[in-house]
Amino acid sequence: HGDVVLAARPYWLGLVLIYWLLETPERAGMGLAFAVGLIGDLAFGSLIGEQALRLVVIAFIVQRFRARMRFFPLGQQSGAGFALLMNDRVIAAGVRMTIGEGAPHWTFWISPLVALVLWPWLVVLLDTLRLRARQS
Repeated sequence: HGDVVLAARPYWLGLVLIYWLLETPERAGMGLAFAVGLIGDLAFGSLIGEQALRLVVIAFIVQRFRARMRFFPLGQQSGAGFALLMNDRVIAAGVRMTIGEGAPHWTFWISPLVALVLWPWLVVLLDTLRLRARQS
């Protein structure tokens, strides 16, 4: 059960990056995605450049479709985030299989489903924090 719980942990870097790309595109972009990804690679001991690549792909797609995604209702935004994070899982699986780790276990694919459920709550939390910071 512990492995399933660990696998269900959402990709927080990706989720928060998606939020900031939608809300403040002038401050968040592919450069930030790359830098945060490299820091994530170093912090979590993953293959250097893996998270950077994954976050840059997320940033590119969000920037490309931001005009539409920004005005989706939260349910639709959750679906778009799910699709982005499933794409991220495909990239992560591809990288891991390329370096010889083999195909991931089925639990590897749970994380985007958890993100789908958490997205509305994350948006409310980050909107509240952003608006409080703006008022200060």
